Amino acid sequence: MRRLVRFTPQSLFLKAFALAALVLVAAAAPARASDVTFVLVSDIDRAVADDARGGFARVAGVIAAERAAGQPVIVVHAGDSLSPSLLSGIDKGAHIVDLLNALKLDVFVPGNHEYDFGKDVFLERMAAVEAGHKLAANLRMPDGSPVAGFEDTAMITLPDFKVGIVGLTADHAYAVSSPGDLRISGTVDTALAAAKKLRADGADLVVAVAHASRPVDVRLMHSGAFDVVLSGDDHDLLVDYDGRTVLAEPREQGEFLPVVTFSVDVATADGKRKVTWTPSFRIVDSTSVPADPAVVGKLEALGATLAATLAQPIGKTETELDSRRAAVRGGEAAIGDLVADAMRAATGADIGLMNGGGIRGNTVYPAGTALTRRDVLSELPFGNVVVVLKLSGAEVKEALENGVSAVEEGAGRFPQVAGLAAVADLSKPAGSRIVSVEVGGAPLDPAKTYTLATNDFMARGGDDYVVLRKGDPIVTARDGRLLATVVSDYIAAAGTVAPAVDGRVKLVGR
Repeated sequence: MRRLVRFTPQSLFLKAFALAALVLVAAAAPARASDVTFVLVSDIDRAVADDARGGFARVAGVIAAERAAGQPVIVVHAGDSLSPSLLSGIDKGAHIVDLLNALKLDVFVPGNHEYDFGKDVFLERMAAVEAGHKLAANLRMPDGSPVAGFEDTAMITLPDFKVGIVGLTADHAYAVSSPGDLRISGTVDTALAAAKKLRADGADLVVAVAHASRPVDVRLMHSGAFDVVLSGDDHDLLVDYDGRTVLAEPREQGEFLPVVTFSVDVATADGKRKVTWTPSFRIVDSTSVPADPAVVGKLEALGATLAATLAQPIGKTETELDSRRAAVRGGEAAIGDLVADAMRAATGADIGLMNGGGIRGNTVYPAGTALTRRDVLSELPFGNVVVVLKLSGAEVKEALENGVSAVEEGAGRFPQVAGLAAVADLSKPAGSRIVSVEVGGAPLDPAKTYTLATNDFMARGGDDYVVLRKGDPIVTARDGRLLATVVSDYIAAAGTVAPAVDGRVKLVGR
C-alpha cells in the first residue's frame, strides 16, 4: 500500500495519528554499520535569532543531534537560501553563505532563489559555499563547461555499500529568477541519464537531490531509476514511499525536517552481490532540539547589522509621499504609484497592482525626505512577496471593478496601479463603475492576455480580488521576492524618486 503523508501547520493536529505512525525514535533501534541516515533541509532563509520554530540555529541543532547518534549521516540541502529576506536584499545573500557553512553540509544543490541576484553574484556566492559535494548535473556555463566547484554526481563510499547522488538545480529558474546566460537543462532527462551511470559505476543506493516542483518529484519517483528522491521548492512537508522509492521534502524554514534512515543488507550468494534495503522515517520538529549556540551568536550579530543597515538612507523623494489611510484607500496616491512602479519594473510586467490597504505607515514624507529601508518596511510590514500572473483583459477590468467597489467605505482594496490608466464613475453601482481602461497607452482588449505584478495576498483573493485566482501564475509566492526589498531596491537604484499623482485611476461622479 502506498503511504503518503503531507503536513501543513493547519493540519498537524489532524494528522497526528499519521505522524505517530511514521515517527520512529532513534533509540529504538541501535545504529548499524550498514545504516545511513539522510537529513534533508531546503527553502530556508530565516536569519533571525529567536525562539520560533525553524531557522538556521535550530536546523544546526537538529543536524548536530543526528550526527551525535554515531551512524553515518548525509546532510542534504536541496536549495533556496540566498533569498528572499530583508538582509539578503541588502548584501545579496552574503550572510547566508556563512550560515550555510556553519551547517557543514555534505551535499548542496542550488535552487531558483540562488539566482535571484544574477549570474555573477550566483557564481561568487556558490564559490564561497563549503560542502562535501556541490552538485548540479543540469547546470552549465554559457560555453557548456561545468560551473567551477560543482559536480554532476557524487559517490559516497560507506563500509558496506556505495551511495550515488545526482544533484539537479531548478530548471524553472529562467521563469522565476535571473540565471542570465547560464545553461540549465531539463531535470528529468538529466536525472535519468545520471542515475543509469551511477548504477553502472557501482552505486548500491541511488539518490536524486532536486530543487523541483511536485509534478517533477513524482516523475522522478515513478521512473524506477532512484531509491530515494530528496526535494525542495514546494515548501510543504512530505514523506512518500511506494515500496520501491522514497520521496521526501522538508517544511520551509527548517520547521519540520524529514530524517530517512536506510538499513542496508549486503549478501553474497553464488558469487553474486545482493543489496537490499529498508527505510524508516522520522519527522523532527525543530522546536524539540536545542538551537546551536554558535549559530545563535551569528544570528544575533546579523540582527544588529540589519538594524543599523535599515536606518541608513537609500534615496530621496522629490515629491511628498502621503501614506495616511484616507490617501491610499481613497484614490490614487503618489506612494501607491511608487510601490506599483517598483513591482512592475522588477518583473517586467505590463501592469503593477497594489492594494492601498497594504500600505500601512500612516505617515507624510515631505518633499526632500531621505528614505530608509526602515521607512519602506514600516509601509510594507506584512512580508508579502511579488508574484506575476497572466490575466485576460476582461479579468483585469474585473479586478479594477473590485478595487473601486467600496471607495466610499475607505476599503483597503483600492487599486494603486502602474502601466494603466482607468476612469471609474462612482455614481454607478459597484461592479459597473470602470468606464475606460488603457494599458500602455492602448485601450484594454478584453481578449488579450496581460501580465500583472501584484502581491501574494491579493493573488490569493485577498481584499476580495477573487478574480486574481484565475490568473495563470508566472512567478508564484514561493518564487517571488519580498515586496519591501523590491521597493527598497527600486529607490536605491534610482537614488531620487519623484512619484506624483498623474491620473492612473481617475474617480468621477462623486
